[in-house]
Amino acid sequence: MKKYFTVMLLAIFGLIAFSCNDRNDDVVVNDQDTYPKMTDVTGTFNSGNGYSITQGITIGSGDVVLVYRNINSNTSASAVWQLLPKTEYLDGGRELDYNFLFDTSTIEVYTEANFDQATMTSAEANKYLNSQRFRLVLVPASQGKNANVNYSDYESVIKYYNLPDRK
Repeated sequence: MKKYFTVMLLAIFGLIAFSCNDRNDDVVVNDQDTYPKMTDVTGTFNSGNGYSITQGITIGSGDVVLVYRNINSNTSASAVWQLLPKTEYLDGGRELDYNFLFDTSTIEVYTEANFDQATMTSAEANKYLNSQRFRLVLVPASQGKNANVNYSDYESVIKYYNLPDRK
């Protein structure tokens, strides 16, 4: 009888302990760092689009946007990524600037110049305006805070954030 009483006591204790445990497995996680890590955009800068290329994208409030230009855009050479903003110095003291703006839903990459961009030679337009490829990289600001990474070096960024390179 004592053995039966002990088993019953353990069973009742187990039932009480189990029923007091909150088994609600529904966990709501507000993950601010889930986003597309990289995306590419290709476009041509011209007077018709105001020398700008826009890309819709979801950007978390705690994210940092990095934009790289493939300096070999519109060629068959391998991609070489250069961080924006960037100034290109052309002949005759002309300067062409690549820059970008972003908000939570759009990134705009644009060019500005100290001359009329419509006056570029066809070779210059092919090198700097036509079929330009950009890589948009989103990284969480909290992870990058105090990070020892050179953001101007694309290879360092993808290595630090463990991002797959898109060839």
